[in-house]
Amino acid sequence: MIQRRSALAALATLPLAAPRLSRADDKTLRLLVGFPAGGGTDAIARLLGEALQAALGTTVLVDNRPGAGGQIAAQALKAAAPDGNTLFVSHDHTISILPLVLKHPGFDPAKDFVPVAGFATFANALALSGGTPAASLPEYLAWVKKQGGQGNVGVPAPASVPEFLVKLLGEKHGLNLLAVPYRGSAPMISDMLGNQVSAGVGSVPDLIVNHQQKKLRIVAVMGQQRQPVLPEVPTFAELGIAGFEDLPYYGLFAPAGTPTATLERLSQALAGVIAQPAVKARLTELGLSVGLMTSAQLASRERAYAAAWARIIKAGGFQPQ
Repeated sequence: MIQRRSALAALATLPLAAPRLSRADDKTLRLLVGFPAGGGTDAIARLLGEALQAALGTTVLVDNRPGAGGQIAAQALKAAAPDGNTLFVSHDHTISILPLVLKHPGFDPAKDFVPVAGFATFANALALSGGTPAASLPEYLAWVKKQGGQGNVGVPAPASVPEFLVKLLGEKHGLNLLAVPYRGSAPMISDMLGNQVSAGVGSVPDLIVNHQQKKLRIVAVMGQQRQPVLPEVPTFAELGIAGFEDLPYYGLFAPAGTPTATLERLSQALAGVIAQPAVKARLTELGLSVGLMTSAQLASRERAYAAAWARIIKAGGFQPQ
């Protein structure tokens, strides 16, 4: 965990949920998060939870189930009652990528979950640790080459988009870049701050605060264009590295079988929340591009994103574990 409280942790205004909540408590909405407290997804969930609590007039608790790239939280959602009292705040890795890289993930998003709505897209980025003597991606690659062509790059989860990016980057430049997987972004960033790894790949929401505080240096971002919160940072495409233009997404998911009326009520509440200027501004500060996706639009994006990465994963020779 990051030792210093960051602006992300400062958003943690909601209490953490107890490990289990009573199914009979129909006045409590539980937001599952598949990553540790203090990371970007946790901060986003707490911000949304606070606003949803006011909008719905009900208690909202954030329930962190870190580990396995969100797999544990996803399995908890599958096991939850389809009553609208348990939702999953998740991004692309758990929903679109894990089913591609695991033989037995313990859940099938198409059968076990139903999208409530999407609320943002974001970019993954490559950041350099403070002790790494480079100020750009080309400088970093040249520095690795001088170290014998070997370098360790942190990633927040194994068999993730960041890991595949590290692999492709190494292959393109003839370097032995080793992706070092962590149990979430928080421990990865902690090691980056301690110069235990020379670089890391994670989401802009996870990296932005330390970049702004000049503790880390974001040197490249995914997407077709530069991120508004990082106008000085080039895209991978600008640097001659194609294939990372499609941006991942964030959404709310419910257990399959949740009543349509309940899903519509939750979707409308989320739409109202992200339209609030203060909420939208804070999400934007975290590096998100805020915009509502209906349940159908989120499902379509989920399928398209999975299909695109299935081709990349297959071309890279990765075998599901």
